[in-house]
Amino acid sequence: MYTFKKLQQIVDKHLNNLELNNEPSELYEPIKYILEIGGKRIRPSLVLAAYNLFNDEVENAIQPALALEVFHNFTLLHDDIMDKADLRRNQQTVHKKWGENVAILSGDAMSIKAYELLGNIPEEFLPEVLKAFNITALQVCEGQQLDMNFEGRMDVSVNEYIEMIRLKTSVLIAVCLKIGAIMANATKTDAQKLYDFGLNLGLAFQLQDDYLDAYGDVHVFGKKIGGDIVANKKTFLLTKAFETADEKTTNELKNLISDTDIGEEQKIKDVLAIYNQLNVDKLLKECMESYYDKAIQALESTSVEHDKNYILKEFAGKLMNRES
Repeated sequence: MYTFKKLQQIVDKHLNNLELNNEPSELYEPIKYILEIGGKRIRPSLVLAAYNLFNDEVENAIQPALALEVFHNFTLLHDDIMDKADLRRNQQTVHKKWGENVAILSGDAMSIKAYELLGNIPEEFLPEVLKAFNITALQVCEGQQLDMNFEGRMDVSVNEYIEMIRLKTSVLIAVCLKIGAIMANATKTDAQKLYDFGLNLGLAFQLQDDYLDAYGDVHVFGKKIGGDIVANKKTFLLTKAFETADEKTTNELKNLISDTDIGEEQKIKDVLAIYNQLNVDKLLKECMESYYDKAIQALESTSVEHDKNYILKEFAGKLMNRES
């Protein structure tokens, strides 16, 4: 069995050797740039980790692993344009460095490159892998649209929010595991259980992100605390606060969101005071732990021997004990 770190190194080696055209440079340089500025390579490594549960020849699954990493970075490139983000992994975003038109076109090229990489897998696995990939690719787009829809709404429910992060974040993590299992010729039952593991872990991961943005240690988290609050971003904390608050507190929260004159630090302080009053931080942790437990249950219910699935279990534990 490979360690997760070793799988990440295998992915990095192949990404560094990924064949990309040189001309026109304006199209391909941004692609090389976004792939080279870092990232933890979690998704492609999960493809290999799932494959490794059933087969030691993990490089047999490197093509779909690379495809999913290229696709993931394509979504980040376009998300940054929609979010008007200046930085990605502490580096200039592509649209800031090359302009929006180049970023859009380079992103389009990345999505095509992902399909080209998928086309390299053995024919016997191609229909099932393509079906899973296509379903997920559309779901990610649906999740992004929901996220944009929520920007103009004050009545987003917790269930709606969970559905949005399921589509935008969790399904891609889940399908990486499923595709790894498919490539290893695992049973449909095991492939689905690994999908369920990834789906629930992805939900727990995103909920933890919501928590860290509001309550994390700025020195450990690596970015300013309260960014979601300042941006009025819909999170579990905000949607749960609206669901549980009385009329007076609801109006206070709405006023804080709509107040354009209040300073950032004061806004964060006042919103957090409401969150603490409503105990939504504790409710978030309970929900997060519930999804994490479901993930581990799904993993342990596969036919894989327990001495093999420890790599994924260890990865899940580290992911949920992070502080950044």
